[in-house]
Amino acid sequence: MRIAVCDDKKEDRNQLKSLLEMYHQTFEIKEYDDSTALCTDSSFLQTCKILFLDINMHGMSGLEAARQIKSEYPTIHIILVTAYMNYALDGYKVKASRFLLKDDLDQTFEECMDDILKEIQQEERVVTYDFVEGSAQLRVDDIIYIETNRHKNIFYTQSQTLSIYRKMDDLENELKNMGFVRVHKSFLINMKYIKKISSYRMTLTTGKEISVPKSRYPEVKQQYTLFKGTQ
Repeated sequence: MRIAVCDDKKEDRNQLKSLLEMYHQTFEIKEYDDSTALCTDSSFLQTCKILFLDINMHGMSGLEAARQIKSEYPTIHIILVTAYMNYALDGYKVKASRFLLKDDLDQTFEECMDDILKEIQQEERVVTYDFVEGSAQLRVDDIIYIETNRHKNIFYTQSQTLSIYRKMDDLENELKNMGFVRVHKSFLINMKYIKKISSYRMTLTTGKEISVPKSRYPEVKQQYTLFKGTQ
């Protein structure tokens, strides 16, 4: 697994590298002392899984770098590292996965890595189905939602649309505990792609809006709240 560490202070890079090596010996770790150099290293970022990024650096700040990297490489888990607690809200805005204080790294690092690796493992889960278009293997994380259309169920992913003659109840059961919520009988939604839920309507990150029945609304809202709390 490839991991990047970006900090303009060598002693802070060394601390993170040492913690990573103690946690797991097989990581491929690349260091950067400049966020601009990091952002332009596309060959490494394309396969990088985790990025430890200092917020306060000379030149381009860590927050600017995080925003740029997330827009180009959305699957990278960015962990913002800083000496100042007041950047937590900014970290949320740039879609950082975690926020760590430098003074607490020895106490918080291992738990942070445990959580991030668990999330990566979940993202890499795959399912195989015999679709009308032929057998296909899909990353669970790439499925945006499944919609019933007459006698078929349609899988909408980030790159394709596939149809299958399977009951929605069966699909819901097979994808149980993988981050999906049944809105009503016609929709099974990957909660990763929910942008907001309000006034009995759900808006996805794709812009699609789906009505949520009043009878289902409290349960759907609760499931989504619990899901967001584990991210």
